[in-house]
Amino acid sequence: MKFLSWNVNGLRACLGKSFVESVLAEVPDFICIQETKMQEGQAQVELDGYHQYWCSADKKGYSGTAVFAKHEPLSVYYNGMNIDEHSHEGRMITLEYEDFYLVNVYAPNSQDGLKRIDYRMKWEDDLRAYLVGLDMRKPVILCGDMNVAHEEIDLKNPKTNRGNAGFSDEERGKMTELLAAGFIDTFRYLNPDATGRYSWWSYRFNARKNNAGWRIDYFIISDRLKDRLLNADILSDVFGSDHCPVTMELSIGNA
Repeated sequence: MKFLSWNVNGLRACLGKSFVESVLAEVPDFICIQETKMQEGQAQVELDGYHQYWCSADKKGYSGTAVFAKHEPLSVYYNGMNIDEHSHEGRMITLEYEDFYLVNVYAPNSQDGLKRIDYRMKWEDDLRAYLVGLDMRKPVILCGDMNVAHEEIDLKNPKTNRGNAGFSDEERGKMTELLAAGFIDTFRYLNPDATGRYSWWSYRFNARKNNAGWRIDYFIISDRLKDRLLNADILSDVFGSDHCPVTMELSIGNA
């Protein structure tokens, strides 16, 4: 099965930038979208053969996630952690299948000056507990914009960004804790020494042209799925957002 994840930074705008053509060219079984910035029905997304699942923020034009799936799930959970404070920004959809859970996440940004770091730490702890709970029942596939570059190899300028949102010791530490809880970062597992592979670039300072980017979009899977991992890639030649899509191929049973 092939999975694609993309922070589109506004789906309505991205639809005008060849979104449908770009994702269908990859022939994915699952398309997981973050930062839709819309409510379901505000735009027509023409993806024939895909079931659509939307989780929008209470605040219009903000955050939001969606999953387009060729395979109908057994069940769907929106804002999945069953914790009220995490259930208003449209940041998570969980699809349950016979052999796995698929969790699409848009992690909250800690903001300039780490103004939201306390909430981010609470989110990280609750997310890890939620994923571990799912993993006790069946394997987990987590994807999305995790809003953190884990290691120095994951961004162009680690020294000047140390302590900034997305590269704070606190956020990086939480990613370490998540992986230590029984999960693997698929791209880094298959490409341990790959440099210059990024999924997000600032709109400022010609960052994308100069490849001054960050790898903050992930596919993270239960450790026991690693022998089924076929490929993990970053589609940096696909435009339409300040992020690019990331993909993963997995040999897994029934959807």
